[in-house]
Amino acid sequence: MTDIEQKKAAKEFAERWKDKGYEKGESQKYWIDLLSNVLGVSNATEFITFEDTVHIDKATGFIDGFINKTKVLIEQKSINKDLRKAIVQSDGSLLNPFQQAKRYSAELPYDDRPRWIITCNFKSMLVYDMNNPNGEPEEILLKYLSKEYYRLSFIVDSKNEHLKKEEELSFKAGELVGKLYDAFSKEYKDIENEQSQKDLNELCVRLVFCLYAEDAGLFGRRNVFHDYLAKYENLDLMRKALIELFKILDTPLDKRDPYLEDDLNQFPYVNGGLFSNENIEIPKFTEEIRNTLLSKASDEFYWSQISPTIFGAVFESTLNPETRRAGGMHYTSIENIHKVIDPLFLNDLREKLNEAESYKNEKTRNEKLNEFQNYIASLKFFDPACGSGNFLTESYLALRRLENEAIQVQQGTGVISISTNDQIKVSIQQFYGIEINDFAVKVAKTALWIAEAQMYEETQNIVFNGKSLTDFLPLETYNNIVEGNALRIDWNEVLLNTECNYIMGNPPFVGSKYSDQSQKEDMDFVFENDKNIKYRTLDYVSCWYLLASKYIKNTIIRCAFVSTNSICQGEQTEILWKILYKNNIRIIFGYKTFRWDSEASLKAHVHCIIVGFDSLNTNIDKYLYENGRVVKAANINAYLVDANNIFIESKNRPLDSRLKMIAPNKPCDYNNLKIEKEDYENFIEKCPQSKKWIKKMVGAQEFINNKLRYCLWLVGCEPSELRGMPLVLERVDKCKEDRIKANTPESLRLSETPTLFREQINPEHYLIIPCVSSARRKYIPIGFLDKDTIPVMGTLIIPNADLFYFGLLTSNVHMAWMRAVAGRLKSDYRYSKDIVYNNFPWPTPNEKQKEKIERAAQMILDARAKYPNSSLADLYDELTMPVELKKAHQENDKAVMEAYGFDWRKMTESDCVAKLMEMYQELVNKNQ
Repeated sequence: MTDIEQKKAAKEFAERWKDKGYEKGESQKYWIDLLSNVLGVSNATEFITFEDTVHIDKATGFIDGFINKTKVLIEQKSINKDLRKAIVQSDGSLLNPFQQAKRYSAELPYDDRPRWIITCNFKSMLVYDMNNPNGEPEEILLKYLSKEYYRLSFIVDSKNEHLKKEEELSFKAGELVGKLYDAFSKEYKDIENEQSQKDLNELCVRLVFCLYAEDAGLFGRRNVFHDYLAKYENLDLMRKALIELFKILDTPLDKRDPYLEDDLNQFPYVNGGLFSNENIEIPKFTEEIRNTLLSKASDEFYWSQISPTIFGAVFESTLNPETRRAGGMHYTSIENIHKVIDPLFLNDLREKLNEAESYKNEKTRNEKLNEFQNYIASLKFFDPACGSGNFLTESYLALRRLENEAIQVQQGTGVISISTNDQIKVSIQQFYGIEINDFAVKVAKTALWIAEAQMYEETQNIVFNGKSLTDFLPLETYNNIVEGNALRIDWNEVLLNTECNYIMGNPPFVGSKYSDQSQKEDMDFVFENDKNIKYRTLDYVSCWYLLASKYIKNTIIRCAFVSTNSICQGEQTEILWKILYKNNIRIIFGYKTFRWDSEASLKAHVHCIIVGFDSLNTNIDKYLYENGRVVKAANINAYLVDANNIFIESKNRPLDSRLKMIAPNKPCDYNNLKIEKEDYENFIEKCPQSKKWIKKMVGAQEFINNKLRYCLWLVGCEPSELRGMPLVLERVDKCKEDRIKANTPESLRLSETPTLFREQINPEHYLIIPCVSSARRKYIPIGFLDKDTIPVMGTLIIPNADLFYFGLLTSNVHMAWMRAVAGRLKSDYRYSKDIVYNNFPWPTPNEKQKEKIERAAQMILDARAKYPNSSLADLYDELTMPVELKKAHQENDKAVMEAYGFDWRKMTESDCVAKLMEMYQELVNKNQ
């Protein structure tokens, strides 16, 4: 099928299936229709199988659809079902369609397991790539299928991964640039010189533009750049030829020597400032440089298909990794960029375009489409930490694609004579940025020029005006990306806030503890008028939030930043957002914590959030995104929860009269009072009388992973008995010595009691909670211990807690509260007694409800006891958690929710947190 035929077939399919899909029997018809008529499968009934059986826990399930050739598993639901909502299964578990499909997948032979899982409700498909099972699904809507049918090509062609092709090419390009960079850098007389490094970076940018231009047709015929240099076998002459070419590319045609030789004069005038610096240092050429440039980079690679959006990733191998980490730069995938720009502006613009296209009268439709073009051409976009221009470039491409669609609808498919340039109204001049790295500024500008060229070609294919792509040149001068420190520059000097429409980006990911001195000074500068708050505890990204809140105040600007998740969790939330609220900031959408992968070949995994906000209280729908689910919210507070704007403030005691949670022992012994598992037997063999003074010692790792460690617990040991244990006395003496060596006021004080930990906390029995726990677990593993085990750092304890406390704190209600307000270490939960426990609103159950919670809590302990050889890490892994333990937790969850008066059948986690925050506010008001 041709593209035109396939597009027409997709449109007809969408019309046929609009508002259909209530009957079970329609599922097979739907998929056979799609495969046969849209995707061109000639034997669809053999290509796909339906209702394959799969056995799960002695029950039989049925796979709605499976395509063995391309390893696609389909879970079909009726049109009225929410694809992201969990429903009760026959075994009582709650699973959404994707989780249901994953369960089927796990029971299939390894070679038959799906590469792709599609959940579908006739009007929408969610596509999950099982090479990235925790990633966000791609959503394909039936109503847009005529424009997005190509995204389903993986269903029929296992080799076709359309969405990844550009990225893979760009990674290959990055490797080539790295080789060029390395080859040239060896020839500089002093590559450590700052100017030489800048010149090398600029040289790489120029070469990539030339390689792209010859492949894309900007220079006329393909390979013209290669052929021009290849004839110079003498390396010195080749270097001179490149220098001459750079000058010519910056010389207008009417200013050139009329007798200029043809091999130079054939090149167009590029302009744009890319080749304007005649003083750039270019070192001597070598055979390695010649071979890399001509053979590997030019002959063997097709540059025109690289993604300009991830143009920064092309150059990643040329940047020092330590510098990249220190600067906090991360190169961003196209998918993740769209998590920012789609809800910020692109979804709205798509709706406006759809509305314009919907007019039946051709004259009216064209007028509306022309108005739409004028509107999007009037918008201005700003990235105040633009790096290599990823967000600006992808936003430009997105706008131009909308514009090209508008042009195509206006012009139809007939041949027209109007100029391509006259049709294009969206311009890179609408995009502004600030970037501190001079090399990144050059890359960003070049990326936008490449994007402009690619979209110009797409428009040409629509308009068919007979011109070649060389008409795209010369480039317009583009100075909208300013080199400088965005935290020291007045943003209005780059773009007046009265002219700006949208701000977006991902400012540096630097945690408060990892800021260098210059970044700390930046924070001092930005928070100059807020010295009374603990701003030094905030992550570096908070500076962009504060400056943005001032910049957009009382304007129509909408803003969205990718950020470290710390600013919306734990103690940072109150510190930052109280200031932002004073500037009338209001959150309009938010992505809760997810893993943000860079497009580097060595991917940087960062756990972050996205916060969209504006200043004016306009009537705009608000949305929360989490785990592939989108929920409309009445109000989004600073914790990214649909609830009132409140702050969970740090408290040193519980809000009510419940038992106190305390920090455990801090040994401060420099490992002298600790005994490792492998040393324990040998120690008591040499010193048998020490056994009564040795206890198990447990931190978070030991507790969760069932690891054994020991310590000397000498509380109450008489001096005479201590002197009778030389091996123990040796440890005590070394502890005293090391505490004195540390030479701090505390260590010197503790050196007076070398037999003891800093604290001597040893309750008869207690509840223990690890401070850090994996986000992959639904429940933080907590448990009971007694006086024979000494709790140490990395845990928190509640002495004398009973089953009721255990049931409450291990419940889904408490876990929901913890996930909303606790801090994070990467993506792991960081439990805090002052934020999480002391502020947690407890229910007021009657005696019957309390007994039910206690029974369910005991069921959890009994279920654990059936697996004595399994650690809590084993028991609480999502894949290996025993069925009876899951059921026990589910019963406990129900009992706790009933004690709160919550409906466990209907209440979502977001609803639960919103209600808890309401209860918290009531408690705070009551205690004031």
